[in-house]
Amino acid sequence: MKAMRMLKVLPLLVLFSSCQAHKDFFTSIGHMTDLLYTEKDLLTSLKEYIKAEELKLEQIKKWAEKFNSISETATKDPEGFLGHPVNAFKLMKRLNTEWLELENLVLKDMSDGFISNLTIQRQYFPSDEDQTGAARALIRLQDTYNLDTETISKGNLPGVHHKSTLTAEDCYELGKIAYTEADYYHTELWMEQALRQLDAGEESSIDKVLVLDYLSYAVYQQGDLEKALMLTKRLLELDPEHQRGNGNLKYFEYIRAKEENTSSSSDSEAVVSKTKKGRPKGHLPERQKYEKLCRGEGIKMTPRRQKKLFCRYYDGNRSPILILSPTKQEDEWDKPHIVRYHDIISDAEIEKVKALARPRLRRATVHDPVTGQLTTAQYRVSKR
Repeated sequence: MKAMRMLKVLPLLVLFSSCQAHKDFFTSIGHMTDLLYTEKDLLTSLKEYIKAEELKLEQIKKWAEKFNSISETATKDPEGFLGHPVNAFKLMKRLNTEWLELENLVLKDMSDGFISNLTIQRQYFPSDEDQTGAARALIRLQDTYNLDTETISKGNLPGVHHKSTLTAEDCYELGKIAYTEADYYHTELWMEQALRQLDAGEESSIDKVLVLDYLSYAVYQQGDLEKALMLTKRLLELDPEHQRGNGNLKYFEYIRAKEENTSSSSDSEAVVSKTKKGRPKGHLPERQKYEKLCRGEGIKMTPRRQKKLFCRYYDGNRSPILILSPTKQEDEWDKPHIVRYHDIISDAEIEKVKALARPRLRRATVHDPVTGQLTTAQYRVSKR
């Protein structure tokens, strides 16, 4: 049941994940479905381009084999070869005509169709803001269901059928996005995951030095000076000439020496306030209740109350439409009374409604309970 609850709420998290992106790609599953078909169309075009290039290369190989055979024969006895008037004529013809044809073939650009299709489709591509919005959604998913980075990276999400894993580079990008928003808590989580995967031997375009650079600073910003020192020293073991690493090491050691020599100081630069690590606080107070509901940790119904819930056929108080074909009705909750109806419309009708609704989709909005201001349905991370 818990897995099913997660499966039901995943689309909502995607719905709430949109940042202020002009194309609103991540406001609905419908928009992202369109992107999947766009990518499929581009892949088909790419395969056609590859076939065209392979055919072109085969033709060039045939030209090369033909010229190579003639050249080997001719260069063994040039005077005797050219003594035959036909060979002399064909040499003139090859150099004047056939090599020109080969030049045109080599210069022929087979990518025109693919590049043209890519240019047309690019206008529908997501932007950097859309990519950031998707990253924020993944981080909110992590918080809502109390998932660790290892679980997400390996794709072991409950209720998800199509498993997909994250590379070390993916984890690094998630940590970097959190870093740009001064969300050092999630920066530490995702940079550590990237580092674990690199330590395990995963090949990646990013290196440990880059990850350690972000990680050590994120840890320091949360008040863990000893860990920041340890990570900085590891960074310098890999790259002793790292300028920022050397500067940070001296600064961290300076602060630690100050802390050891004095218990209190008015010099704000010399003392690091001990901050407790945890999630950023800049969200609505209702968020914790919402997350508990998503995890199935809401109010539990007592067995006595559950016994009063029934399933029945409902005819709408003898409605002529429902007398011969009553609807299936199931009690979900007693106070307030919540009812679930089953088998109301067919799958084909559902798809038709979705197709009609998709062009009208807009980002969901909510009223701030404090200010009353209309805002997009998203959670913003406040800077520390």
